[in-house]
Formats: sequence, C-alpha cells, structure tokens
Amino acid sequence: MRGALEPHGDHPHPGEDRGSEPMHLALYTACFFLVAGAGGNMAKGNDIGAEAMAQYRERVKGMFYHAYNNYLDNAFPYDELRPLTCDGQDTWGSFSLTLIDALDTLLVLGNVTEFQRVVHILQDGMNFDIDVNASVFETNIRVVGGLLSAHLLSREGGIAVEPGWPCVGPLLRLAEEAARKLLPAFQTPTGMPFGTVNLMNGVNPSETPVTCTAGIGTFILEFATLSRLTGDPVFEEVARKALDGLWNSRSDIGLVGNHIDVLTSKWVAQDAGIGAGVDSYFEYLVKGAILLQDEGLMSTFLDYEKVITNYSKFDDWYVWVQMYKGTVSMPVFQSLEAFWPGLQSLIGDINNAVKTFHNYYQVWKQYGGLPEFYSIPQGSTVDKREGYPLRPGEE
Repeated sequence: MRGALEPHGDHPHPGEDRGSEPMHLALYTACFFLVAGAGGNMAKGNDIGAEAMAQYRERVKGMFYHAYNNYLDNAFPYDELRPLTCDGQDTWGSFSLTLIDALDTLLVLGNVTEFQRVVHILQDGMNFDIDVNASVFETNIRVVGGLLSAHLLSREGGIAVEPGWPCVGPLLRLAEEAARKLLPAFQTPTGMPFGTVNLMNGVNPSETPVTCTAGIGTFILEFATLSRLTGDPVFEEVARKALDGLWNSRSDIGLVGNHIDVLTSKWVAQDAGIGAGVDSYFEYLVKGAILLQDEGLMSTFLDYEKVITNYSKFDDWYVWVQMYKGTVSMPVFQSLEAFWPGLQSLIGDINNAVKTFHNYYQVWKQYGGLPEFYSIPQGSTVDKREGYPLRPGEE
C-alpha cells in the first residue's frame, strides 16, 4: 500500500476548520475529566463554568492536533509516528493506521473538511490484498472499527451517501474487505482465532496457536455491526463462537486465564485478572450487550463480575489470581485496568465505580500518569514496569 495513500500537498492546519460543530460532546466530556482532574479542579470539588469548560475543550483539541498534524507531517503514510526520531513506521499491517484511528475523532471535534479529505484518501487508496502478517485483534478494533465508525458518521460529515445507506457505502465495503481477510484465523476446532493472519495467504502453518483472552473475545461489536449492515451473518457467527469458546473454557471456579491454546482450549497462562491480555473481553461483553440488546452477553459478564469480585477484589483494588485456585498471583494494578470503573458505570454500579476510580486516581496523582505496573502492597511502581506507554486504550 506504500505509495497508494499519498499525503495531501500543503494540507491546511486541520484545527482551523470551524465549518461545523456537531453535538458530539461525549469525547469532550471524557477527556475533560482527565484534563480537569490533572489540573486539580475536580479533586477540589469546584464547579466548572462555561468559560473553563471551553478552555478545557480547546486544550483537548490542541492535544489532538499536536499529535495528528505531526503524524501527517512526519509519518504518513506509515502506520505510526516515532516521536523521538520524527519518522514513520509500520506496526500493525501497513494501513496508515493512525489516519483510520483519527477519522471519527476528526468529526467529533467538528472538523468536517479534514474528515472529508481523509475519507476520500482512504476510499481511493486502501488495499488489503497485501502480503503482510497482521494482528487479528488490532486490525479488527482499529481498522474494521475505524472504518465502520466513519461509515456510520458519513452523512453527518457531509459525505454524499449511496441509496440504501447505511447498508451500503464505500467505507462499509472497505470494512467488510478487511474483516474477510481476518476470517481464516477463526477456522480452528474451538472457534477461537489465531492471533495473527497473513492478509494474502491466511494463517501461516507455523503460526503459534496461543492467543490472549482479549484477542479472542474482542470482536462482537465490529463483527455484529458488520453482519447487521451487510446482511452476511458469518462475521457475527464467528465472533459469537469465539465468545462461546472462552466461556466453555473457564475454570471450575468461573475464571478465565490470560493466554490459551486455540486448538486445544488448554490454558497456557493461568493468571486471572481484568488487565493486560484480558481487559477488552469484559468490555466487549458489556458494550455488545448494550449495542445488540443482548441479555445473554450481559448475563455472561455479570457471572464473571461475581467471581472477579469474590476472588480478585481487595479494598476496591483488583489483583491477579490463579484461575483454578483463586489464590493471589500478582498483587498489582496495571494501567490497562483503568477502563474498569467506566465499565462498572455502564452497568449502573456507580458506587463501586467511584471507589475503584478513587484508587486509580491516587496513583495518577502520585506519578502524574499511570505506571504500567503498580504494586498495591508496596504503594510503588514495579521494577522495570515504571513507564507510561500511552497505548490507545489508555489515552
């Protein structure tokens, strides 16, 4: 694909577009709590007026455009910007991934002109028929998900839509093409997918069958949406079969581990927790239940939530335990667990969400960010895991 997606010559500063301000304040609100919290106002309980809210909103926009413009100037059409060397690199499949990742955010921020420009670049230049080994998980959540979001926002973004939209459209066709490239990974005896697939040749015969739990259970949102829009049930079917594979592989006490052999259903890493390697599995059960109005998915999560509370919860922290015995294996808080209070809020458990968030916020105040691993008993970072990787899920 290198060379197919050419940058727009002398692109205007995307932040200058003021042609439209859609009423999408959810992102502003979420980012506001992070920025305001870091500034101390929320911690002090002060009311935030309209003027201060506007300042925070512009601060969030400035943060976004600092990253976005530097990606365009220094890294496009590669997947990601390397911030120290100020050049680009391909990391997840040579898709100009940051451009896809940012597409729906451009519209949420009101930048219709740049949204339209990028949509046309993607429509004209995306090609998935390439000899590249791609992460099944990352390609789904970032490429398929990004394209679906942009497709569903197309009309609001001033894109002329085809008759029959939202069940047709160029971005939807690209999302479907990308998802079909992932389907060979799901052809296993358990229905749980391999972690990597070659976009041209399918699963490499030497590919490891060991996949993390999140890499198996994080498809129902995008794949069900794709099936409902295209009318092809195969995507939702494989996503649900993967979920069934995880559910049927849980331990006698109801926990799932961290990594599993997708050919044999044997757990390779038996630490059970809510963080790295597991996190988005639980997230997608809840969000899938809400999106699809699916009581079965919510029931599955609530069953997990009960055993997690029973074995992993200590003083509003969540530690890692051995999945078969329930004994503590790692008394640490991981930065990738920061989603949990939000998930508790989605199911209406506001009281526990506030308590969990309070613990996590104390760590943020202590370090000015979340270390990758934080020792709960010692109240300090874990050696060699002190960094703040700022992964997409933690931004």
